[in-house]
Amino acid sequence: MVKFKTGIIGAAGYTGGELIRILINHPNVEISFAHSKSNAGLPITDVHKDLYGDTNLIFTDQLNNDVDLIFLCLNHGESKLIINQIDSSIKIIDLSQDFRIDSNHERPFIYGLPELNRKLIQSAQNIANPGCFATGIQLALLPLAEKKLLSSEITISCTTGSTGAGQSLSKTSHFSYRQNNLSVYKPFVHQHLAEISNSIRKLQPAFNYPISIFPQRGPFTRGILACLSLHISESIDNIKELYRNYYHEHDFVFVSDENIDLKQVVNTNKCLLYLEKNEDRLMIVSIIDNLLKGASGQAVQNMNIVLGLPENTGLKLKASAF
Repeated sequence: MVKFKTGIIGAAGYTGGELIRILINHPNVEISFAHSKSNAGLPITDVHKDLYGDTNLIFTDQLNNDVDLIFLCLNHGESKLIINQIDSSIKIIDLSQDFRIDSNHERPFIYGLPELNRKLIQSAQNIANPGCFATGIQLALLPLAEKKLLSSEITISCTTGSTGAGQSLSKTSHFSYRQNNLSVYKPFVHQHLAEISNSIRKLQPAFNYPISIFPQRGPFTRGILACLSLHISESIDNIKELYRNYYHEHDFVFVSDENIDLKQVVNTNKCLLYLEKNEDRLMIVSIIDNLLKGASGQAVQNMNIVLGLPENTGLKLKASAF
Protein backbone atom coordinates (compact mmCIF):
# COMPACT_ATOMS: atom_id res chain seq x y z
CA MET A 1 0.00 0.00 0.00
CA VAL A 2 1.31 3.43 -0.99
CA LYS A 3 1.68 5.76 1.99
CA PHE A 4 1.75 9.54 1.67
CA LYS A 5 4.31 11.44 3.70
CA THR A 6 3.03 14.28 5.86
CA GLY A 7 4.52 16.85 8.19
CA ILE A 8 2.98 18.94 10.96
CA ILE A 9 4.27 22.42 11.79
CA GLY A 10 3.02 23.52 15.19
CA ALA A 11 2.66 19.94 16.40
CA ALA A 12 2.72 20.69 20.14
CA GLY A 13 -0.61 22.53 20.29
CA TYR A 14 -4.15 21.20 20.60
CA THR A 15 -4.77 20.93 16.83
CA GLY A 16 -1.31 19.47 16.21
CA GLY A 17 -1.93 16.85 18.89
CA GLU A 18 -5.30 15.93 17.39
CA LEU A 19 -3.68 15.53 13.96
CA ILE A 20 -1.06 13.18 15.38
CA ARG A 21 -3.75 11.09 17.11
CA ILE A 22 -5.62 10.68 13.82
CA LEU A 23 -2.65 10.24 11.46
CA ILE A 24 -0.76 7.58 13.45
CA ASN A 25 -3.79 5.35 12.86
CA HIS A 26 -4.45 6.43 9.25
CA PRO A 27 -3.82 3.51 6.86
CA ASN A 28 -2.55 5.66 3.96
CA VAL A 29 -0.36 8.20 5.75
CA GLU A 30 2.87 8.37 7.72
CA ILE A 31 4.08 11.36 9.73
CA SER A 32 7.57 12.28 8.52
CA PHE A 33 8.10 15.08 11.03
CA ALA A 34 6.38 16.92 13.86
CA HIS A 35 7.73 20.45 14.12
CA SER A 36 7.92 22.46 17.36
CA LYS A 37 10.68 24.98 18.06
CA SER A 38 10.08 25.03 21.81
CA ASN A 39 10.01 21.23 22.16
CA ALA A 40 12.68 20.19 19.63
CA GLY A 41 14.45 16.98 20.68
CA LEU A 42 11.73 15.90 23.08
CA PRO A 43 9.48 12.88 22.58
CA ILE A 44 5.96 13.67 21.36
CA THR A 45 4.65 11.95 24.47
CA ASP A 46 6.27 14.56 26.74
CA VAL A 47 3.57 16.96 25.52
CA HIS A 48 0.79 14.65 24.27
CA LYS A 49 0.90 12.20 27.17
CA ASP A 50 -2.16 10.24 26.02
CA LEU A 51 -0.06 8.94 23.08
CA TYR A 52 2.37 7.10 25.33
CA GLY A 53 2.92 3.66 23.78
CA ASP A 54 1.43 4.71 20.42
CA THR A 55 4.34 6.61 18.84
CA ASN A 56 8.09 7.12 19.16
CA LEU A 57 8.09 10.41 17.23
CA ILE A 58 10.45 13.15 18.39
CA PHE A 59 9.73 16.86 17.97
CA THR A 60 12.06 18.64 15.56
CA ASP A 61 12.79 22.28 14.73
CA GLN A 62 13.80 21.36 11.17
CA LEU A 63 11.41 21.72 8.23
CA ASN A 64 11.53 18.70 5.90
CA ASN A 65 10.47 19.30 2.29
CA ASP A 66 10.61 15.59 1.41
CA VAL A 67 6.87 15.15 2.02
CA ASP A 68 3.64 15.15 0.04
CA LEU A 69 1.62 17.40 2.34
CA ILE A 70 2.20 19.72 5.29
CA PHE A 71 -0.31 20.81 7.93
CA LEU A 72 0.21 24.27 9.42
CA CYS A 73 -1.09 24.38 13.01
CA LEU A 74 0.27 27.79 13.88
CA ASN A 75 -1.06 30.90 15.59
CA HIS A 76 -2.92 33.33 13.37
CA GLY A 77 -0.43 35.41 11.39
CA GLU A 78 2.41 32.88 11.58
CA SER A 79 1.49 30.76 8.53
CA LYS A 80 2.12 33.71 6.21
CA LEU A 81 5.61 34.02 7.67
CA ILE A 82 6.62 30.40 7.09
CA ILE A 83 4.88 29.48 3.84
CA ASN A 84 7.76 30.59 1.58
CA GLN A 85 10.02 28.04 3.30
CA ILE A 86 7.83 25.22 1.96
CA ASP A 87 8.50 23.87 -1.52
CA SER A 88 5.73 24.85 -3.96
CA SER A 89 5.25 21.20 -4.99
CA ILE A 90 4.06 20.29 -1.48
CA LYS A 91 0.36 20.50 -0.72
CA ILE A 92 -0.52 22.67 2.28
CA ILE A 93 -3.48 22.58 4.65
CA ASP A 94 -3.45 25.65 6.89
CA LEU A 95 -5.51 25.55 10.08
CA SER A 96 -5.09 29.25 10.92
CA GLN A 97 -7.21 32.10 9.55
CA ASP A 98 -4.37 33.52 7.44
CA PHE A 99 -5.72 32.44 4.05
CA ARG A 100 -9.46 31.91 4.66
CA ILE A 101 -10.54 35.32 3.41
CA ASP A 102 -7.49 36.80 1.68
CA SER A 103 -6.56 34.19 -0.92
CA ASN A 104 -4.64 36.71 -3.07
CA HIS A 105 -1.34 35.12 -2.16
CA GLU A 106 1.17 34.01 -4.77
CA ARG A 107 0.14 30.50 -3.71
CA PRO A 108 -3.68 30.67 -3.87
CA PHE A 109 -5.76 28.82 -1.27
CA ILE A 110 -9.13 27.08 -1.64
CA TYR A 111 -11.54 27.45 1.27
CA GLY A 112 -11.68 23.94 2.75
CA LEU A 113 -15.32 23.34 3.69
CA PRO A 114 -15.94 20.00 1.93
CA GLU A 115 -19.73 20.31 2.11
CA LEU A 116 -19.41 23.49 0.04
CA ASN A 117 -16.22 23.17 -2.03
CA ARG A 118 -15.52 19.45 -2.42
CA LYS A 119 -14.90 19.65 -6.20
CA LEU A 120 -12.50 22.59 -5.83
CA ILE A 121 -10.68 20.83 -2.97
CA GLN A 122 -10.09 17.75 -5.13
CA SER A 123 -7.73 19.69 -7.40
CA ALA A 124 -6.38 22.18 -4.84
CA GLN A 125 -2.71 22.63 -4.03
CA ASN A 126 -3.31 24.73 -0.91
CA ILE A 127 -6.32 24.58 1.41
CA ALA A 128 -7.46 27.05 4.07
CA ASN A 129 -9.20 25.00 6.76
CA PRO A 130 -12.35 26.77 8.07
CA GLY A 131 -12.72 28.15 11.56
CA CYS A 132 -14.56 26.13 14.21
CA PHE A 133 -17.53 28.47 14.78
CA ALA A 134 -17.69 29.08 11.03
CA THR A 135 -17.90 25.35 10.30
CA GLY A 136 -20.81 24.63 12.64
CA ILE A 137 -22.74 27.73 11.57
CA GLN A 138 -22.20 27.30 7.84
CA LEU A 139 -23.32 23.68 7.94
CA ALA A 140 -26.52 24.93 9.59
CA LEU A 141 -27.19 27.40 6.75
CA LEU A 142 -25.85 25.96 3.46
CA PRO A 143 -29.01 24.05 2.44
CA LEU A 144 -31.16 27.16 2.86
CA ALA A 145 -28.67 29.35 1.01
CA GLU A 146 -28.51 26.91 -1.90
CA LYS A 147 -32.29 27.23 -2.36
CA LYS A 148 -32.14 31.06 -1.88
CA LEU A 149 -34.38 30.78 1.21
CA LEU A 150 -32.43 33.05 3.56
CA SER A 151 -34.65 36.14 3.69
CA SER A 152 -34.31 37.57 7.20
CA GLU A 153 -31.79 38.52 9.85
CA ILE A 154 -29.97 35.50 11.33
CA THR A 155 -29.37 35.45 15.08
CA ILE A 156 -26.79 33.02 16.45
CA SER A 157 -26.00 32.08 20.04
CA CYS A 158 -23.02 29.72 20.25
CA THR A 159 -20.98 28.24 23.07
CA THR A 160 -17.49 26.77 22.81
CA GLY A 161 -15.20 24.79 25.11
CA SER A 162 -11.93 26.09 26.53
CA THR A 163 -9.77 24.33 23.91
CA GLY A 164 -11.15 26.79 21.36
CA ALA A 165 -8.86 29.42 22.89
CA GLY A 166 -5.68 27.43 22.23
CA GLN A 167 -3.06 26.13 24.65
CA SER A 168 -1.57 29.43 25.79
CA LEU A 169 -2.81 30.30 29.26
CA SER A 170 -4.99 33.38 29.60
CA LYS A 171 -7.39 34.68 32.23
CA THR A 172 -10.46 33.42 30.36
CA SER A 173 -9.06 29.94 29.67
CA HIS A 174 -7.84 29.31 33.22
CA PHE A 175 -9.70 26.57 35.11
CA SER A 176 -10.66 28.89 37.96
CA TYR A 177 -12.35 31.25 35.49
CA ARG A 178 -14.06 28.68 33.29
CA GLN A 179 -15.32 26.28 35.94
CA ASN A 180 -19.00 26.93 36.85
CA ASN A 181 -18.91 30.08 34.72
CA LEU A 182 -20.35 31.39 31.44
CA SER A 183 -19.50 34.59 29.57
CA VAL A 184 -20.11 36.30 26.23
CA TYR A 185 -17.18 37.52 24.12
CA LYS A 186 -16.82 39.33 20.77
CA PRO A 187 -20.58 39.88 20.31
CA PHE A 188 -21.60 41.02 16.81
CA VAL A 189 -18.00 41.17 15.51
CA HIS A 190 -16.52 37.65 15.76
CA GLN A 191 -13.75 37.04 13.18
CA HIS A 192 -15.55 34.04 11.67
CA LEU A 193 -18.42 36.20 10.39
CA ALA A 194 -16.51 37.03 7.20
CA GLU A 195 -16.13 33.33 6.34
CA ILE A 196 -19.79 32.68 7.00
CA SER A 197 -20.95 35.61 4.86
CA ASN A 198 -18.64 34.62 1.99
CA SER A 199 -20.00 31.07 1.87
CA ILE A 200 -23.64 32.16 2.08
CA ARG A 201 -23.18 34.62 -0.79
CA LYS A 202 -21.45 31.98 -2.87
CA LEU A 203 -24.75 30.06 -2.87
CA GLN A 204 -27.15 33.01 -2.48
CA PRO A 205 -25.40 36.08 -3.98
CA ALA A 206 -28.26 38.48 -3.18
CA PHE A 207 -28.19 37.73 0.57
CA ASN A 208 -27.93 41.09 2.34
CA TYR A 209 -29.39 40.58 5.82
CA PRO A 210 -27.60 41.10 9.15
CA ILE A 211 -25.98 38.15 10.91
CA SER A 212 -25.85 38.71 14.66
CA ILE A 213 -23.55 36.37 16.57
CA PHE A 214 -23.21 36.01 20.34
CA PRO A 215 -20.31 33.65 21.20
CA GLN A 216 -20.00 32.30 24.72
CA ARG A 217 -17.22 30.65 26.69
CA GLY A 218 -18.52 27.39 28.13
CA PRO A 219 -17.41 25.62 31.34
CA PHE A 220 -16.26 22.50 29.47
CA THR A 221 -13.22 21.43 27.47
CA ARG A 222 -14.30 20.77 23.89
CA GLY A 223 -17.25 21.10 21.57
CA ILE A 224 -19.43 23.83 20.05
CA LEU A 225 -23.19 24.19 20.20
CA ALA A 226 -24.66 26.85 17.91
CA CYS A 227 -28.33 27.80 18.05
CA LEU A 228 -29.55 29.81 15.06
CA SER A 229 -32.87 31.60 14.64
CA LEU A 230 -34.41 33.09 11.48
CA HIS A 231 -37.76 33.70 9.76
CA ILE A 232 -38.86 31.35 6.98
CA SER A 233 -42.24 30.42 5.49
CA GLU A 234 -41.41 26.86 4.38
CA SER A 235 -42.93 23.99 6.38
CA ILE A 236 -40.68 22.10 8.77
CA ASP A 237 -41.15 18.88 6.80
CA ASN A 238 -39.99 20.57 3.59
CA ILE A 239 -37.01 22.10 5.37
CA LYS A 240 -35.92 18.75 6.82
CA GLU A 241 -36.19 17.12 3.41
CA LEU A 242 -34.14 19.92 1.89
CA TYR A 243 -31.39 19.41 4.50
CA ARG A 244 -31.31 15.64 4.09
CA ASN A 245 -31.09 15.99 0.32
CA TYR A 246 -28.25 18.50 0.57
CA TYR A 247 -26.17 16.30 2.90
CA HIS A 248 -27.12 12.96 1.34
CA GLU A 249 -23.67 12.49 -0.24
CA HIS A 250 -21.66 13.91 2.66
CA ASP A 251 -20.23 11.50 5.23
CA PHE A 252 -20.20 13.63 8.37
CA VAL A 253 -23.36 15.77 8.54
CA PHE A 254 -26.62 14.33 9.85
CA VAL A 255 -30.11 15.72 10.53
CA SER A 256 -31.70 14.41 13.72
CA ASP A 257 -35.45 14.22 14.35
CA GLU A 258 -34.77 14.44 18.08
CA ASN A 259 -33.11 17.28 19.96
CA ILE A 260 -29.35 16.84 20.21
CA ASP A 261 -26.64 17.34 22.84
CA LEU A 262 -22.94 18.05 22.61
CA LYS A 263 -21.66 14.68 23.85
CA GLN A 264 -23.00 13.06 20.68
CA VAL A 265 -20.22 14.63 18.62
CA VAL A 266 -17.29 15.21 20.99
CA ASN A 267 -14.27 13.15 19.82
CA THR A 268 -15.80 12.72 16.33
CA ASN A 269 -15.70 14.47 12.95
CA LYS A 270 -19.50 14.66 12.84
CA CYS A 271 -21.86 17.60 12.68
CA LEU A 272 -25.39 16.94 13.92
CA LEU A 273 -28.25 19.29 13.08
CA TYR A 274 -31.67 19.63 14.68
CA LEU A 275 -34.50 21.72 13.17
CA GLU A 276 -37.61 23.01 14.93
CA LYS A 277 -40.21 25.57 13.88
CA ASN A 278 -42.61 27.80 15.83
CA GLU A 279 -44.99 29.71 13.54
CA ASP A 280 -42.66 31.39 11.00
CA ARG A 281 -39.55 31.14 13.18
CA LEU A 282 -37.00 28.40 12.48
CA MET A 283 -34.49 27.21 15.07
CA ILE A 284 -31.42 25.30 13.87
CA VAL A 285 -29.12 23.61 16.40
CA SER A 286 -25.68 22.61 15.13
CA ILE A 287 -23.09 20.69 17.18
CA ILE A 288 -19.47 19.82 16.38
CA ASP A 289 -16.22 19.04 18.16
CA ASN A 290 -14.22 22.25 17.78
CA LEU A 291 -10.91 20.34 17.62
CA LEU A 292 -12.07 17.74 15.08
CA LYS A 293 -14.79 18.79 12.63
CA GLY A 294 -13.89 22.36 13.62
CA ALA A 295 -10.15 21.89 13.04
CA SER A 296 -7.97 18.76 12.78
CA GLY A 297 -10.63 16.23 11.74
CA GLN A 298 -11.75 18.50 8.93
CA ALA A 299 -8.11 19.01 7.95
CA VAL A 300 -7.72 15.22 7.56
CA GLN A 301 -11.03 15.11 5.67
CA ASN A 302 -9.57 17.71 3.28
CA MET A 303 -6.33 15.73 3.06
CA ASN A 304 -8.26 12.61 2.08
CA ILE A 305 -10.09 14.51 -0.66
CA VAL A 306 -7.02 16.20 -2.11
CA LEU A 307 -5.02 12.92 -2.08
CA GLY A 308 -7.84 10.99 -3.76
CA LEU A 309 -8.63 8.81 -0.73
CA PRO A 310 -12.10 7.91 0.57
CA GLU A 311 -13.25 10.98 2.50
CA ASN A 312 -13.87 9.18 5.78
CA THR A 313 -10.54 7.29 5.91
CA GLY A 314 -9.09 7.45 9.42
CA LEU A 315 -12.08 9.44 10.65
CA LYS A 316 -14.51 6.74 11.81
CA LEU A 317 -14.30 7.98 15.36
CA LYS A 318 -16.66 7.23 18.23
CA ALA A 319 -18.08 9.76 20.67
CA SER A 320 -17.33 9.06 24.34
CA ALA A 321 -21.07 9.41 25.19
CA PHE A 322 -20.49 9.46 28.98
